[in-house]
Amino acid sequence: MGSDTDYVERRGLKVHRGLSRFVEGNVLAPLSIRPDAFWSGLAEMVHTLGPANAELLVQRRELQERLDAWHRAHKGAGPFAAYESFLREIGYLEEDERPEAIAVRQVDDEIAHVPGPQLVVPLSNARFALNAANARWGSLYDALYGTNVIEDDGDTARTGSYDPVRGAKVIEYTDRFLDEAVPLVGNRRHGDVVAFELSAEVPRSLSARMADGSSVGLLDPGQLAGYAVEGAEGSDGQHFLLVNHGLHIEIVVDRNHPVGRGHHAGVADVILEAAITTIVDCEDSVAAVDADDKVAIYENWLGLMRGDLEATFEKDGTEQTRRLHGNRSYRSPDGASFELPGRSLLLIRNVGLHMYSDAVLTEGGQPIPEGMLDAAVTVAIAAFDVRGLGVYRNSRAGSIYIVKPKLHGSAEVAHAVEIFAAAERMLNLPEHTVKIGIMDEERRTTLNLAACIGAARQRAIFINTGFLDRTGDEIHSAMAAGPVIRKAEMRSAPWLLSYEDHNVDVGLAAGFAGVAQIGKGMWARPDAMAEMVKEKIAHPLAGGSCAWVPSPTAATLHAMHYHQVDVVARQIALSRPSVSLEALLDLPLLTEALSTEEIETELANNAQSILGYVVRWIDEGVGCSKVPDIQNVALMEDRATLRISSQHIANWLHHGLVSRDLVVSTFERMAAVVDAQNSSDPSYRPMAEDPSNNPAFQAAVELVLGGVASPNGYTEPVLHAWRRRVKGAAE
Repeated sequence: MGSDTDYVERRGLKVHRGLSRFVEGNVLAPLSIRPDAFWSGLAEMVHTLGPANAELLVQRRELQERLDAWHRAHKGAGPFAAYESFLREIGYLEEDERPEAIAVRQVDDEIAHVPGPQLVVPLSNARFALNAANARWGSLYDALYGTNVIEDDGDTARTGSYDPVRGAKVIEYTDRFLDEAVPLVGNRRHGDVVAFELSAEVPRSLSARMADGSSVGLLDPGQLAGYAVEGAEGSDGQHFLLVNHGLHIEIVVDRNHPVGRGHHAGVADVILEAAITTIVDCEDSVAAVDADDKVAIYENWLGLMRGDLEATFEKDGTEQTRRLHGNRSYRSPDGASFELPGRSLLLIRNVGLHMYSDAVLTEGGQPIPEGMLDAAVTVAIAAFDVRGLGVYRNSRAGSIYIVKPKLHGSAEVAHAVEIFAAAERMLNLPEHTVKIGIMDEERRTTLNLAACIGAARQRAIFINTGFLDRTGDEIHSAMAAGPVIRKAEMRSAPWLLSYEDHNVDVGLAAGFAGVAQIGKGMWARPDAMAEMVKEKIAHPLAGGSCAWVPSPTAATLHAMHYHQVDVVARQIALSRPSVSLEALLDLPLLTEALSTEEIETELANNAQSILGYVVRWIDEGVGCSKVPDIQNVALMEDRATLRISSQHIANWLHHGLVSRDLVVSTFERMAAVVDAQNSSDPSYRPMAEDPSNNPAFQAAVELVLGGVASPNGYTEPVLHAWRRRVKGAAE
C-alpha cells in the first residue's frame, strides 16, 4: 500500500493518483461522464455491497470448517445419505430444482448461434491480446505446416525455408478436410480439382473442374456464402467463401502465389473462421498486484474497445507493429456486398469476490473489493463500444460480456449480478446491458449450478467447465477427508467425468441452446497439436458449444472439429443418464497405498511445476507461462494449475504421506532443475544458489506449507505479497 501522497480524495474514496488520472482523463472525459458521478457510484457500490461481499467470504470459511469437521469425524465422506443430509443442513447443497430457462436478450450470434473455439488471453500483454482478437480468421495451411499435426519425415522440417514436400502433405490433409466440410457432388474429391469457377448467372454457384475434364458443384449449393476478387494488378486471386455449421471457410485461389503455383487447383491458402470468441483476462493469467498493474491492464482494454491498440516489437530482426484487423468484404451469390467481422468477439474476465485492491481505499483506508473496481472500470471502458465510439464494433448486439470466476453457489452469483446492475446505473447504461459468464469451477457452484443460473437468468450467456480450478477446489474441499489420488488420475476420476456431463445437461435444461455458450476447458499442451486434434473433438461431441484453446494456431486447428461435429444437432440429440449427486460428491481419495518411489515422483513433479511457474510470476510479473515440466514438455500454467499442484502437496503433507523436510528438500532439488531449464534467459535469477533468500523459491514453498489454511486453496495472497516485495525492492 502506498503513502497518503499516492492517493487523491474522490467522493469518500481514496483513489491512487495513476488510476484517477487514467480513468478521469482517458475514460470518463471522452464519454462525457462527470468524475464525481463515477466515483460517487463506485463509493455507493462499495458502501452498499461491500458488507455482503465480506459476509459471503465468511460463509465460505465457515462452510469449509464444517466440511473439515465432518470429514475428520467420518474418515472421509461417510455414508452418502448422511453426507447429503449434512450438506443440505449447512446450506452447502441448495434446493434441487429443475433449472428455470434463461431469458437473455441482445446476445451476439457468436455466443448464441455459432459454436467454435474460444481463446483466453492475458490482458496485460498487448501483443498477445491483439493476436487473440485477430485470431477470428486463421490459415489452415500455416497451422498444419508449423505444428506436429503432420509429422516430420527425415528431411522434412517445420522451420526455415518453405519445404514443398511438407507443403504437399499440408495440401493433402486440407483436401481431406474439405471433402468432409464442403463435399462435392457424387463423392468427388477435392484432391482431384484442377480449378474452382463461379457461374456467370446470378445467383452465382461454385463449381469444381476435375482432372478428367468434368465439372461438379457443391453437394449443398447453399454452402457458397460469397466471393471476392482481388484487385491488385497482376493477381488473379479469387476468394470463395463457404459456410458449414455456421463457420466460414475461405478458399483463396491465386496461381501467382508460390504455394498456389504448386497446388493442383491453384489454392494458395484455406482460411478458417477460428476463434469466434475470446476472453481477455484480468484474472488468473495476469500478475496485477497494484494500481500501476491495474492501469496497464485497463489501458489495453480501452485500446481494444476504441480499436486503436497497437503493439510494436522485434521479430526475426525487424520491427513490427500489430493492430486490430478490419472487417472482411465479400459479395453474396446474388451480388450484394456484405462484411464479416475481422476480429473475435471479446469477453472480459474480472477477478473473483475474494480479491481486494488498494488501488482504491475506503475513507477508513481499507482496500475495496477488486471485483467492484473491475466492474466499474471495465464496464465504463466497454461503453465506448456500446455507444459506437470505437473504430470497430465488438458487440453488434450492444452488450457487454463479463466472465466471473471463483463463484461459490447462487448467492455469490446473485451478488455479482447486483454489482453489474450497480455499474449500469452509475454509467447510465440500459438494464441488462452487462451479461455474465458463470465459471463452473468451484465445487459448490457445480452442485448448485441450476440455482446459480437462475440467479442470473436475465444475464447468463455462458457456463463452462473450468476443470483446472475445479480440481484445485475439489482437493481443498476434501482436505480433511484423506490423502487424494495422484494429480494425473484426477482427469478420469468419477467426480470429474460426472461434472463435465452435468454442466452440459444443466445448461441445456436451462435453455442455453441457441442463446448462450456451454464451454469446455483449456488444452494445456500448446505444442502438442497432433494430440489436440485427436482428442479435443470430444468437447463438441459432448455438447460443448465452445472450448478453450491456448493460441491462435490452436484455435484454427480446433475449428476443424466444429466442421466435423454439428454441435446444434448434437445438443438436440444428446441423450444420456442423468448425473447422480452421489457421483458428483465422490471424493477423489486414495484407496491403495503408494510406494515410496511413487510418492517421491509425484512430489517432484508438483514441486517442479510450482517453481517453474512461480519464478516467472514473482520475478517478472508474468501471469501465464509456457512452462516445461519435469520431462521438458511445455505446459500452459496459470494460477489455476498452480492451485492444483500446491493443494496436492499440501494435502499429502497434511496426511503424512510426505514430511515437511522432504517437501523442502524436494523443492531445493527441483529449483536446480528449473534453473537449468531457464539457463538461456539472461534476465533469469537462479533459485538454487541461495533458496532461503530467493523470493520466488520462498513463495513457492509458502504456497504448500500454508496450503491447508489458505482460503479455498487460492494462491493469490502469497503471490501478491511476494511480488509486491520484489517490485518494491526494484524501485
